[in-house]
Amino acid sequence: MAVEAALAAVRGRDGAEQVLSRFNEQNRATFKFESSDEEKRKQLCEGILQVLSKDINTSYRVTCLEALRILSRDKKVLVPVTTKTNMQTLMKLAKLDTLEDHLEDVTDFPVIVEALKCLCNIVFNSPAAQKLSLELNLAAMLCNLLRKCKDQQFVEDIKCFDLRLLFLLSLLHTDIRSQLRNDLQGLPLLTQALESAFSITWTDKYITAEDEEMSPLSLQETDCAIEALKALFNVTLDSWNVHSENDSHEFRYMTAILRHCLLTLGPTEDKTEELHSNAINLLSNVPVSCLDVLISPSTHEEAKETDVKYNGMNMDAIQVLLKFMEKRIDKGSSYREGLTPVLSLLTRCCRSHRNIRKFIKAQVLPPLRDVSNRPEVGTTLRNKLVRLMTHVDLGVKQIAAEFLFVLCKERVDSLLKYTGYGNAAGLLAARGLLAGGRGETWYSDDEDTDTEEYKSAKPNINLITGHLEEPMPNPMDEMTEEQKEYEAMKLVNMFDKLSRDKVITPMGVRPDGTMTPLEEIVCQHQANEHDTSDSD
Repeated sequence: MAVEAALAAVRGRDGAEQVLSRFNEQNRATFKFESSDEEKRKQLCEGILQVLSKDINTSYRVTCLEALRILSRDKKVLVPVTTKTNMQTLMKLAKLDTLEDHLEDVTDFPVIVEALKCLCNIVFNSPAAQKLSLELNLAAMLCNLLRKCKDQQFVEDIKCFDLRLLFLLSLLHTDIRSQLRNDLQGLPLLTQALESAFSITWTDKYITAEDEEMSPLSLQETDCAIEALKALFNVTLDSWNVHSENDSHEFRYMTAILRHCLLTLGPTEDKTEELHSNAINLLSNVPVSCLDVLISPSTHEEAKETDVKYNGMNMDAIQVLLKFMEKRIDKGSSYREGLTPVLSLLTRCCRSHRNIRKFIKAQVLPPLRDVSNRPEVGTTLRNKLVRLMTHVDLGVKQIAAEFLFVLCKERVDSLLKYTGYGNAAGLLAARGLLAGGRGETWYSDDEDTDTEEYKSAKPNINLITGHLEEPMPNPMDEMTEEQKEYEAMKLVNMFDKLSRDKVITPMGVRPDGTMTPLEEIVCQHQANEHDTSDSD
């Protein structure tokens, strides 16, 4: 009934604005529509766009756009909307087709915001609109609008939805992503938009001022920053290698802003976590050579009591990353999406930056003292990460093991000391290090120092479980030789049955430390013996 009334209103009935306002109020929280009135909703979309192409007052224009935004949540009604003419109408209302230097008329701002919201829904839900966006050069127009928003008041909403639309376009269309990166100067433009959300003051190159009593961001500022972070993530995909000094400067400049972001709070705990999560995702795209900007020399003049310092460097941002990681581990769910980005980032930092690795190791793998419990048992960060080494999700357990391995400077003996062989076996098998040794990355030669407690307990530590075990009685001590032989054959037969039924595959270790089916090793050994006998 509401759809029919709205349709009649836009077709010329008196009081059309009031009728549409009631429709908007009734459907403000509607995201699923009845299929029975699908055709009428298509007609309503067409009717609204016809009204919007006319010269109507601002209030009615906003009401029409609100109704179109609600209707555009349903992708099934977008066929009549996604024509070149209709897209151009919405772009005109969003002030995307004008070459004016500034956004002059404040009364137009609500229209611009609602038109951008409509375009966000339409582009997200319609492949046809995505193609038209490329044809109509929408990304370039959005960049132009973003430049107009710079240093102007009352435009935060415009900037926020401009950034959201840029994020969607760069997410859904690889050509637009490339256009933003290479032709439209998207990286510096979006970085400036991110910087403006924090009102940053610079004290030195790549160093921002940190107010000890810095107030949290507003909800609007936080949302704007998040949209900028998401758009930057798409633009910086595949940016692992920096090829020029200018590229390096842009990434280091952005990293300094991201460091400031990590030290900034949002209006709520959830918003802070969302802000930091998107900052971490973006840091994952930053070339590793630029990540040293996350730490800075700590001077006595600027140091605060709350600063986290290590070896003369300010480690506040790294401490935030560690706390974020532990919080995500404690959640106990969605590890692949929520935990692996921060673990991957910390692993990259530790592999390439010695001060960061040493600081994190002191937090995660402090010198061992109590070895009475298994490495995976307990509430320390080390215990939590070791538990992840045997997680059911292959990606999660691989990155957790890799992180700990890098903290141990990729030395097998050091890793086994902290995790036990049983927890580390998967990583060592994958890296061909079951026979011991170390990984391929070079690290400094400073050695770990064992505590006296660990040294005294070391001879009695079970290498498989990684903890000190009480001496267990040998169950074979009271067996006769016949009983021992019987139990041994029973075990052999059980393994033989499991092997024949393909339940297990007996494995052996090659000389290079990689694993291979035991059958291949036996065949190779027999072949070698045969060759030796032939040569005799």
